[in-house]
Amino acid sequence: MSSETPSQKPRVAVVFGGRSSEHAISVVTAGAVLAAIDREKYDVLPIGITTDGRWALTADAPERMAITDRKLPSVAELSESAEGTVVLPVDPTSREVVYSEPGMVPKVLGEVDVVFPVLHGPYGEDGTLQGLLELSGVPYVGSGVLASAVGQDKDYMKRVFASFGLPVGPYEVIRPREWEQDPAAARKKIVDFAGEHGWPLFVKPARAGSSMGISKVDDLSGLDEALAEARRHDPKIIVESLLSGREIECGVLEFEDGPRASVPAEIPPVSAHDFYDFEAKYIDSAAGLVPAPLTDEQTARVQELAVAAFEAASCEGLVRADFFLQENGEFVINEINTLPGFTPISMYPRMWQESGVSYPELIDRLVQAALRRSTDLR
Repeated sequence: MSSETPSQKPRVAVVFGGRSSEHAISVVTAGAVLAAIDREKYDVLPIGITTDGRWALTADAPERMAITDRKLPSVAELSESAEGTVVLPVDPTSREVVYSEPGMVPKVLGEVDVVFPVLHGPYGEDGTLQGLLELSGVPYVGSGVLASAVGQDKDYMKRVFASFGLPVGPYEVIRPREWEQDPAAARKKIVDFAGEHGWPLFVKPARAGSSMGISKVDDLSGLDEALAEARRHDPKIIVESLLSGREIECGVLEFEDGPRASVPAEIPPVSAHDFYDFEAKYIDSAAGLVPAPLTDEQTARVQELAVAAFEAASCEGLVRADFFLQENGEFVINEINTLPGFTPISMYPRMWQESGVSYPELIDRLVQAALRRSTDLR
């Protein structure tokens, strides 16, 4: 345990922020986790990652991590020093965290028993941080390297789901080399896809979340602008046809006896937005219906599919699975999130709250699942 903390409570490092475009939402998520985690049961060490990748010791101040007057928070505002750096061990025989500043003797912050990564998007949710923690031999909340990478890349996610027989909608992928070698052919590939499946289309970064960089394109005139916006977030693009139907979400949580599904939720149409975009999710706080008004048979089916998706991608800890319920009564899986939104208004905690698992208990179950898990191959 920590050389400075005589308590035998497990020490949880909450790691947040990061280099992705979802930096601010990660800070908001961390604030919610820090405010709710049981301080009688766990010691907590907040570690923020700035937008340029510096690991910083931050204030344990959840009240400073919320969206206030539409202003998004950042790790830089919470950092205790503009130059100080936190270093996690890469030696699996030691879990000591060290803090250093230029011109000062490094300070040992003590050992960490488990890491709770609340980073969204690339460089945090995509298997990169998970790989570092695997090398370090430190238990962590959530999915491992493979599942995190699959859950981040919508292209390979859909390939995995299809290989397991899960229902996915039509899509097309444009890889970076295709843009570099022949932009006209890459664009024609999308136009041909629209000719086969019809307009509108959704143009998305293949490896981003929180609806960042997504555009709904109604016709050819809006395509180039949508492509530029998506490529601003990721050089790899995925294009999906419009799946008309109801948007249904379902949470999956790892219990002692395996993964279980929550009651599902429904995202109703948002009149002020073309779709459930970033502003609708986090700024305007669009209200989801929890539980979703489904029949017992529909509820059972979407819960079955959510757990199947969790297992197909070899997930651990938690997942939010997103579906479309089509007019023919069939569900199509859109995507999974291996680190879903965890803010106070996010659907994942709300679904579990309605399922009888409170927010603090949800955090506790995730930490305990991480502590139970082997740090060897599993």
